[in-house]
Amino acid sequence: MANLKLSHIYKVYDNGRKAVNDLSIDIADKEFIVFVGPSGCGKSTALRMIAGLETITSGELYIGDTLVNDMEPKDRDIAMVFQSYALYPHMSVYENMAFGLRNRKMPEAEIKERVMKAAKILDIVDYLDSKPKAMSGGQRQRVALGRALVRNPKVFLLDEPLSNLDAKLRATMRSEITALHNSLQATFIYVTHDQVEAMTMGTRIVVMKNGFVQQIDSPMNLYNHPYNKFVAGFIGTPQMNFFEVTMKKDGDGVTVKLSNGDCLTLPCDVVSEFDSSYVDGGKPAILGIRPEHIDIAREGDGIKFIVTNVERLGNETIVYGKLGDQLGEFTVKDEGNGIVVKLIDEDDVSIGDVIVAKPRLSKLHFFDAETEVNLLNVVPQETPSTPENTNE
Repeated sequence: MANLKLSHIYKVYDNGRKAVNDLSIDIADKEFIVFVGPSGCGKSTALRMIAGLETITSGELYIGDTLVNDMEPKDRDIAMVFQSYALYPHMSVYENMAFGLRNRKMPEAEIKERVMKAAKILDIVDYLDSKPKAMSGGQRQRVALGRALVRNPKVFLLDEPLSNLDAKLRATMRSEITALHNSLQATFIYVTHDQVEAMTMGTRIVVMKNGFVQQIDSPMNLYNHPYNKFVAGFIGTPQMNFFEVTMKKDGDGVTVKLSNGDCLTLPCDVVSEFDSSYVDGGKPAILGIRPEHIDIAREGDGIKFIVTNVERLGNETIVYGKLGDQLGEFTVKDEGNGIVVKLIDEDDVSIGDVIVAKPRLSKLHFFDAETEVNLLNVVPQETPSTPENTNE
């Protein structure tokens, strides 16, 4: 297997559009790296440059100790699994898995050995004589993985391989791909727009937006210590709540005032690392609170809201609300005026109820209102080279 090094990689198309900007990352041998972000963020383009399917405009790409910028895809010793599976419909499963090996003029005995070994690992031995059209989506995905597996590549590249599967099958395949990575001890690079896949599968995650890397970090560091508002909002379901606030030091505490007039009182040590310009009331900030880090009460100090919708999911309840105590004209998309709370084993909430949200003070996040960078001096494992682009 192999490590990879991407050094200041750019992709600029002929029309001037920059798809990837200054991407740098060292990927260790046997890592499971996930590129995640919304559509058009550059994650698939980055993967295709690693595969050799897209030319690199500038920068250097190493697989092991070899510079591969101008190397043909077939010579890079990588295997790619596509979203569409890309299986030959007229060939059996065995023939699909053996096809690439036969093109390399490998002896038939070795081909059979490799195919059978991969089929046993992926539990598709009983389907080797079947055609892809006779198989389910999950089974076809296993065949696509098997076709990559038989090559014994240095690097596995997976481009949104689960997006065509239903939710239950996606969960199963997530577990199977993770187990496959642990078994093979190979280098995996995985692209997805689904942050649940990223959080559950990756040893490290590359969060991208508008072609720029926002943060490269472990899943839990992204969740607990997001570098900026975009990362904070992208990681976690439901999305983090955001409120524009001003802060004012008052004796041994700090008063955090929301735009609707509600206030939270925090101990000074919560904001001790902030620049003084934020806590003297002169500079606005953005308060971030994850829905699962909010407790509720019927009265008392906190953020008052009226319930606009309730989703009961069995073991958890998602409560949507509008700040204040009147319904009026409102949609939950009104940023800064809405709130979402995730409750466990709580069923005593109804539309129209007036609730007080009580955020857990140790779980609060604060961001600069202009740059949207975390105020708590979060330093990711690899800091974005262009943080000014985070709020584009």
